[in-house]
Amino acid sequence: MPTETMDEQRFLAEYDKQRYDSPLLTVDAVLFTYHQECLKVLLVERSNHPERGKWGLPGGFVDLQRDQTLEDTVRRKLKDKTGIEPPYLEQLQSIGNAKRDKRGWSVTIVYTALMAFQACEAHVATVADAQWLAVDAVGRMELAFDHQALIGLARERMRQKALYSIVPAYALPETFTLPELQHLHEVLIGKSLQKKSFRRRIEQAELLLDTGEKRSEGGRPASLYRMKQTSGAYTFVRNLED
Repeated sequence: MPTETMDEQRFLAEYDKQRYDSPLLTVDAVLFTYHQECLKVLLVERSNHPERGKWGLPGGFVDLQRDQTLEDTVRRKLKDKTGIEPPYLEQLQSIGNAKRDKRGWSVTIVYTALMAFQACEAHVATVADAQWLAVDAVGRMELAFDHQALIGLARERMRQKALYSIVPAYALPETFTLPELQHLHEVLIGKSLQKKSFRRRIEQAELLLDTGEKRSEGGRPASLYRMKQTSGAYTFVRNLED
């Protein structure tokens, strides 16, 4: 046993990581929020080559000295490039090929989340600007790298969540009205939902707490709700379109 241990120690000491080609390894974050009655995605304007002057997702290279995990990397990059600190992150997908980055064979690990609106601001020289931009407008833009496709993947993930859960509520302020929640679900799903049916499904599942407060929305005051702590994990047996 001691000999085997020493053999492995010697192997690791002499191992040359440069013997094998390694792809560029990055992370990208697709963060959505609901602000001014509009679904928005967080983007940064690149100030360095490649793709200088184009808008793209916040992200960047793994730092082998500073980052212990991939989530460390994406949180660090979000903070540095936008000032945003999401309450949670979900790993969406890994994408890798020889064409997505002009600098060489590249792999990115994509994270996504829905979150309440936070003001954003660029803090590093590699970013000229950081903004929450309307998803519909972004769909008509020429983004850096393959970021348009990455946003599409994240958008589909959120559409599925909107069908079977109230996870979309994470994109709203802490307190919100049922019309706001329904409209966000409709935006994510891409179709209108029957008001009475939506309200009944939400109330029967007992996912929200009535704050006892109200807010006027042009007509009569609407009740303000907040999510229960465990509501994000709840899934409906039938999707909300039914």
